[in-house]
Amino acid sequence: MKTSKESGSGIEAVIDKDFATGKLAELVEADVLIILTGVEKIALNFGKENEQWLDQVTVSELKNYIAEGHFAPGSMLPKVEAAIEYVKTQPHCKTIITSLERLGDIFKNGVGTTILP
Repeated sequence: MKTSKESGSGIEAVIDKDFATGKLAELVEADVLIILTGVEKIALNFGKENEQWLDQVTVSELKNYIAEGHFAPGSMLPKVEAAIEYVKTQPHCKTIITSLERLGDIFKNGVGTTILP
């Protein structure tokens, strides 16, 4: 029996944890997708003097912020893109992005960034 590497038919793939989490949430019909990261909320101008934390944002607003280059490709961008994809496919649901430290307070006002369609 030949393995895919021996037969030359194998391909390399990377599974993004944020997109995989979103797909799992979709398959189990979750009402809320929670994406954990190292900060409490999504920020515009992250780490700069004019940093602005986002409490609630829509998909169209996030797409504008992506176009403006606000989210780093190896950091917040995959999380934001996964959040967008989830609420686009599940418009009756929402995504919340926050830190592990604030997870216990997730449904209190002001905790995390909520992404809505």
